[in-house]
Amino acid sequence: MRQYTRLLLFLMLLVLSACSTRERGRPTAPDADPGAIPDLSGKYVVNGVDPLGTEYGGHLTIRPGETEGEYLLQWIVVGSIQEGRGYVEGNQLIVEWYTVEGMVDTQGRGAYTITQARELYGTRTVDGDPRVGEEIAFPND
Repeated sequence: MRQYTRLLLFLMLLVLSACSTRERGRPTAPDADPGAIPDLSGKYVVNGVDPLGTEYGGHLTIRPGETEGEYLLQWIVVGSIQEGRGYVEGNQLIVEWYTVEGMVDTQGRGAYTITQARELYGTRTVDGDPRVGEEIAFPND
């Protein structure tokens, strides 16, 4: 059953990722002013390169947390579901994340610059690995 769920998730993400019209890897708006950060809540299309150099795509949902400037995140990317908690610092969203379901249990950190258009771009690491990946998220709601 679990393999069927993974296969279904993979196929769904493959179809949904093909629907994105955003250019990979480049934000379309200037960086947000730290005093005027937009609300990040919503749905996003994600493109990235993991620390091993493998490209991936998927979706990210961001919800407000319990305190001001706190957000709860959930990524659905090819091969896994990840969740995290992030805090706005200046014009950056600093995130700690972990794998909820997937082939490998991992965790790590991310640091994303926020743009005026709610786009997020930055780096992503996996605990215990010195390499750094990159990720960009475009609002899709």
